[in-house]
Amino acid sequence: MREFDLLVIGGGPGGYVAAIRAAQHGLSVGLVEKERPGGVCLNWGCIPTKAMLRSAEVLQTVRDAAEYGIRADNVGFDYAAVRRRMTEVVTGLTDGVAGLLKANGVTVIEGHARFTGPTTVEICDVPAGDGPRYAATPAEAVDRATARDVIIATGSTPIPLPIPGADLPGVITSDGAFGLTEVPARIVIVGGSAVGAEWASLFAAFGSAVTVVEMRDTLVPAEDADLGAALGRSFKQRGITVLTGSTVSAIAQTEALRVTVEGPQPQEIDADIVLFGVGRRPNTAELGIDATGVHTDARGFIEVDEQLHTNVDHVYAIGDVTGKALLAHVASHQGLTAADVLAGHDKRIDYDVVPAATFTHPEIASVGLTEAQARAAGHDPVTAKFPFAALGRARTFGDTEGFVKIVAGRKYGEVLGVHIIGPAASDLITEGALAITLEATLDELADTIHAHPTLGEIGMEAALAALGLPVHITPPKR
Repeated sequence: MREFDLLVIGGGPGGYVAAIRAAQHGLSVGLVEKERPGGVCLNWGCIPTKAMLRSAEVLQTVRDAAEYGIRADNVGFDYAAVRRRMTEVVTGLTDGVAGLLKANGVTVIEGHARFTGPTTVEICDVPAGDGPRYAATPAEAVDRATARDVIIATGSTPIPLPIPGADLPGVITSDGAFGLTEVPARIVIVGGSAVGAEWASLFAAFGSAVTVVEMRDTLVPAEDADLGAALGRSFKQRGITVLTGSTVSAIAQTEALRVTVEGPQPQEIDADIVLFGVGRRPNTAELGIDATGVHTDARGFIEVDEQLHTNVDHVYAIGDVTGKALLAHVASHQGLTAADVLAGHDKRIDYDVVPAATFTHPEIASVGLTEAQARAAGHDPVTAKFPFAALGRARTFGDTEGFVKIVAGRKYGEVLGVHIIGPAASDLITEGALAITLEATLDELADTIHAHPTLGEIGMEAALAALGLPVHITPPKR
């Protein structure tokens, strides 16, 4: 029986961060993981998709080289090489995480943890396979471990929708997309949120005929409506078919996969691949969670408080398995908070300021309240947009599509939300998150000297526009 101060179940961006922080507090820490270190994010999610999206971005840039005065003839791509580069990036990062865990004295135990009590687990062997090992069924127990405290950080898994034909060959989830060895000639993506939109952007760049089916009125429906509408227009300009307000009612096997779409434009679409880009469930299967007495909600997500306590003493949960916000950076912050709390520090996590990013082309990023949310919350918001086309750096960079939209309180000018579609949106959103965290106002944002020429100037320019004092766009009519 292995004994620890803390046992972390799951080595994703929440689990490995929690393990490192707890070890830094002087605790003896064990971490049980059946996948490579880094979990879904590093192995089957955030990092591999971004590596492939970068290849797609480079391909598009080279295709457009003539616009920059550069001659590049016979431009093409090698999808196998794209996938090799993705694997190299993933391996480098997972090896790095393994090194960090070792350097901090964390004991990594390979296998699947199954609870036999609130803070006691048996470690089961997991058969190797070509796909994600986190989805594999564990075999017999080969070890046991116990600890004073336990953090459950087992993440989530994509699930197919309950649609007739969802189990046909060629119907895949986002995990299955990594197993494709060739770019599909025709692909239907069910769901236009972040996951579906990113895959649509990637496959379109590599030449697929892409159709996105989204049940809501705009793409990326969790974002401000103006961003979703702008992304829809951009996708259509790139040849991506976007069917909003629509659902897939059935998939049938003919010479291809025939997808039946219901909505304003009902139709049948033939595809080589159908990708489900929506729906996730917590990874609690085979975990033996009943042995802990931990409460879960109707969807199976573990209920936690602001310090990540479950209803059972000494049992914490972090990351996707809590259902709070299925984002890697949220999992990491939950992990830091939980580790600090169990080490005796009075820490709490605040979900009011959580930036989100979607790595389409153009990129999307946001933080805080949308305009609709601000109005629903009783604010009388003032909003303004500033286009990248009016920014010197964006013009020199050759990427002027999109804008920043800022949402602020009318009376005091406090920044309530920042929403970006355009180049480097995922990097630029940090200023918006910091502004909301520090309760900054439009005046303070506008008065902060920003370096020129940079893309970062757009935050200052949007604040000036919201104040009715724009310098580099036409002022509003008085």
